[in-house]
Amino acid sequence: MPRKKREAALAATEAGLANAPGDATLLFERAALLDRLGRAEEAQVAYLDLLRALPIHADALINLGSLLRRRGYRRAARLLYAEAVRQHPTRPAGHVNLAHLLHEAGELLAARRHYETALALSPALVEAHQGLANLLDDLGEDGAARFHREQGWRGHAVVARPYRGIGPPVRVLLVISAAGGNIPTASFLDDTIFEMTALAAEFFEPDRALPPHDVILHAIGDADRCRPALAAAERIVRASSAPLINPPAQVAATGRLETAASLGDIAGLRVPSTARIPRAELAGPDGEAGLRARGFAFPLLLRAPGFHTGRHFLRIETPSELAPAVAALTGEALLAIRLLDARGADGLFRKYRVMMIDGQFHPLHLAISRHWKVHYFTAEMAGNAAFRAEEARFLADMRAVFGPLAMAALTALRDRLGLDYAGVDFTLGPGGEVLLFEANAAMAIVPPDADPRWDYRRPAIERALAAARRMLTGRA
Repeated sequence: MPRKKREAALAATEAGLANAPGDATLLFERAALLDRLGRAEEAQVAYLDLLRALPIHADALINLGSLLRRRGYRRAARLLYAEAVRQHPTRPAGHVNLAHLLHEAGELLAARRHYETALALSPALVEAHQGLANLLDDLGEDGAARFHREQGWRGHAVVARPYRGIGPPVRVLLVISAAGGNIPTASFLDDTIFEMTALAAEFFEPDRALPPHDVILHAIGDADRCRPALAAAERIVRASSAPLINPPAQVAATGRLETAASLGDIAGLRVPSTARIPRAELAGPDGEAGLRARGFAFPLLLRAPGFHTGRHFLRIETPSELAPAVAALTGEALLAIRLLDARGADGLFRKYRVMMIDGQFHPLHLAISRHWKVHYFTAEMAGNAAFRAEEARFLADMRAVFGPLAMAALTALRDRLGLDYAGVDFTLGPGGEVLLFEANAAMAIVPPDADPRWDYRRPAIERALAAARRMLTGRA
């Protein structure tokens, strides 16, 4: 519905409420129209007013949850979705939305139950098939994931998102992979600025015209997980003359094997040797010998390609641990990675994340942990003021923390990747060199929750988000 019609509908609804101030249908319509007009705070108040009068209103619970989720209030959204499921267990929309948030939180089995419940209630529900496909990928159930991906995306490859702005929008064509591994764009694709159409590359019919757009954001970020999608995306972007962010061919060069081979000659950068080895070889009696023949020694790291946030990623201390580790990981081939000693002089593990957006560096976070597998959401930052103070120093003056050797290495890495949007995870070695964990486009900028302990992080994160928005509007 065009904006003028939405505004006229809102005026008519408010006129109706003047005569029937407690009418639940009109109250809901008013809240939904405010939401679609981009008046988020007013819509939030309107939904809350309705829920105070009618706490079990299913659509109000779900819509308010979705509004809060877009605004970054995931905990509140989760409570609302859970209440919608509790009050209306036979409505699939509550189950699907709750499943999405459970999946994001890493609660895979609970998310699976809600996706499957939604599909039992509505077997053709594409959003449930799409979400379940990605979850099954994370669980290593490849065949079931393919089935649900076909059900969810075949014939549904183009998804238009609502625009809630006032003036003419910047029309963004978001090219994604149905298999996941995409740049998380929700935090910077503001729907009051951008009118977004998402296109799943693997399922887009070659003879179909592209949706109208001013700029293409090629958001496929994981080269190991998304090879077929990257090939399809290459064909898609060639059909447009619009400005392109993150060309598919350059993203394809950021798989773990490719970066290990292409970045190792950069001064001040240590890149761990990496080899892709068939599962059958690693699981067989000559698995250890094959590793040693390739130059690997124990301890080493073993991971399934195409996964992040520590999933399907193990540290193997001794040869006796090899076979059980291979059995626990998914995929027909695994990546063996030489272990770099990433501990600091204090025995702690640190992981820095720096975003590279439109040629500029943006420090994003520092995670400090006593465990070798460091991720911000599992690190000990919330409970340790000294760790937070160290992160604050990094965010305030990255160059002073890193020194000239690391900054030169990061600059060379950025130029070698040649991506408009990417991130790099790493730590610093004893000589000030960069010890690389990974560098690719599939990195998220996640605003912190409302806890005041994270106030020191907000300016740096907002600068990175603003840089991504400026890049899109500037290119368009």
